[in-house]
Amino acid sequence: MNTSLIKNYFKALKPLSNEELALVDEYFELMNLSKSQYLLEEGEVCNFIAFVNRGCIRHFHIKDGLEITCDISFENKFITDFKSFNLGSKTNISFRALENSELLLIQKESLSELYERSTTFAEIGRRIAENVAMRTTEIAMSLASDKPEKRYRKLLMTNPEIFQRVPQKHIANLLGLTPESLSRIRRRHYQASKA
Repeated sequence: MNTSLIKNYFKALKPLSNEELALVDEYFELMNLSKSQYLLEEGEVCNFIAFVNRGCIRHFHIKDGLEITCDISFENKFITDFKSFNLGSKTNISFRALENSELLLIQKESLSELYERSTTFAEIGRRIAENVAMRTTEIAMSLASDKPEKRYRKLLMTNPEIFQRVPQKHIANLLGLTPESLSRIRRRHYQASKA
């Protein structure tokens, strides 16, 4: 199991001893998903936090019979449904692999035990939760207040690889657009860059 990426992520947040780094191998479990396979489906309880070691995961929910993409996570990102995780309630979010993906999971019970064994990991966990909450807030604010062109430019600047790895229909959905509107925006952006 390759845990170097997640260990580097943790070390960037807070220095860790060799003993603390060894806890990663003890508490995280490897999960491989094939393209289109679900990590979590609506109606299940999310009892894990997952780190994307390799691949791409789409977060979505169903509204009026349509899939609404909430986020797309690539390598070096943590994913969970915090509400379901904390309350033990059924989730209304699904996580599905857009590529063959490799994840490192920690179960809720194991996370509590890890926090008891290491206050450093408790602090790291708090920082990760804050980062996830900030990202969720940024996405919601952008959808509520930014014009489509601005949302597109932000995505292009912050996550350019998404346009090579994710089908346009999911990118459009993430931006709150139809695929046709996204095509028009991309065409205008391309033409402006050539002028």
